[in-house]
Amino acid sequence: MARISAETRARNEDAVRAAMDRLLKGDLPHSGSCDLKTLAIEAGVTRTAFYPKKNRDGTTRPGPYQHLAEEFERRLRMLQEAGEVVDPRIAQIERLKAKVAELKERLAQRDETVASSPRSRNSPSRAWPHSTTRSYV
Repeated sequence: MARISAETRARNEDAVRAAMDRLLKGDLPHSGSCDLKTLAIEAGVTRTAFYPKKNRDGTTRPGPYQHLAEEFERRLRMLQEAGEVVDPRIAQIERLKAKVAELKERLAQRDETVASSPRSRNSPSRAWPHSTTRSYV
């Protein structure tokens, strides 16, 4: 693969930083999330540029934009530790989990109330009117 010029590298780094700022502000594309894959797509660089490379002798060297990937992950972690949710889908998942827990609690309370009521669940007054008269022949 041909090496890129210093000008192209600087332009790519600027594009990565701009995309990083957009993603961390919550401006996510419809099909993306707040991760390195989306960062690479938004910046127009290959995702592999964010990871270390291996030399022919087996030693590793940093990827051309690995320092930017580390900066992105550090900033994302700081936002998450501060309680901010960058990805609105994660916030929606957390809201839905809380709603499910609330509904399960309400269902358990209802079941407890029904079980402790004086009328049995199988009493004739609670049965469907057609349950004893309808046949499915």
